[in-house]
Amino acid sequence: MLKMLPILAATFIPSTIVAQAQTLFIRQGTTLNRHLGPNFQIPPASLAAFFTIFMLTSLVLYDRLFVPIARKYTRNPRGLTLLQRLGIGLVLHVTIMVTACLAERKRLSVAGEHKVFGKHEVVPLTIFILLPQFALGGIAESFVETAKIEFFYDQAPEGMKSLGTSYFTSSLGIGNFLSSFLLKTVANITKQHGRKGWILDNLNVSRLDYYYALLGVLSFLNFFFFLFVAKRFVYSVDVTEIKRDFALETLPEMTSTKDISETAKRHILDSLSHERESCV
Repeated sequence: MLKMLPILAATFIPSTIVAQAQTLFIRQGTTLNRHLGPNFQIPPASLAAFFTIFMLTSLVLYDRLFVPIARKYTRNPRGLTLLQRLGIGLVLHVTIMVTACLAERKRLSVAGEHKVFGKHEVVPLTIFILLPQFALGGIAESFVETAKIEFFYDQAPEGMKSLGTSYFTSSLGIGNFLSSFLLKTVANITKQHGRKGWILDNLNVSRLDYYYALLGVLSFLNFFFFLFVAKRFVYSVDVTEIKRDFALETLPEMTSTKDISETAKRHILDSLSHERESCV
């Protein structure tokens, strides 16, 4: 359990990024044009549905398309190792904050052009400009959150699986606390010495683009920290589990070609079971 702590620490910043989709991203939506037709306005919080939709879609595509192809080259039943999958998600988190920064700069630019500076004034820009960052967030979560829960559960000792799962939930909780801490700290520091500050109640005169750029830099640095600890991590893998997975996958093919009898299949499975018990 102790050797997983550095990996756990590397997941705090990604959890902080996820918290932005539930807070600041939606707050941005309240300042944009939400009309869809003459009589309907999109609720800002409904954009979170795209987060879920893209996450579920990417999970299906990953499992059904990517994993079978990657498995042929990596010889890993999962296609990629759990840490490799987590690393891809961390790269996507950097991309999310860059995208969010650019979208916010565009929003502020349009607000400046149309002299929209009031707290409750609406910027004449469609709310769907925020869609890319929600979509990327959903795709990133299909890599990060899935890899996290599988990794912490899989690598925990047999008698401590529930504690491994608690690592996953702790990562989310600490990420939310860290998000609040960063937001308050940055708001206070940037208002010192009579400056206007980056984060104000009025988003139309705030500089959320600077804040998103800061989170992007933190995500980038966190990725290198992750590479450092992941390279030194040694998996607690039961090799017989991998053998069993491949055996179960290939048995149907062997059965279809009548290259192996039912007795031989039982013998293979019994041998693998005996080998696993010996290792234990």
